[in-house]
Amino acid sequence: MLKKAFGVDCLSDRQIFRWHKAFAEGREDAEGREDVNDKNRAGRPSTSSCDDNVKRVRDLLNTDRRLSVRLISETLDITKTIVHEIVSESLGMRKVCAKLVTKYSAATGTLPLAAVDKT
Repeated sequence: MLKKAFGVDCLSDRQIFRWHKAFAEGREDAEGREDVNDKNRAGRPSTSSCDDNVKRVRDLLNTDRRLSVRLISETLDITKTIVHEIVSESLGMRKVCAKLVTKYSAATGTLPLAAVDKT
């Protein structure tokens, strides 16, 4: 019946049985609601975007905001993907006219430095 309704977007029978079993066992979060999030998994946590690396990237960008992600990566010996994650998510910056500036914040109403008219 589900396959007729949803076609190729339908979950497999096996996945439906797993979900049914998880909710039948009463999987709940700390506040008593049914928990649909993944359980914590074993494995090595990501340590490359730690506070120390965020500080190093911030300090390097404060010296020259025209640095590319590749150049920052080579200078600090951090992978490009981690540098990009730090710049865009941790520091909230993006490229504007070959210069890294903070993203526009609708909540605070602040504009990037490049968008401010200096006349």
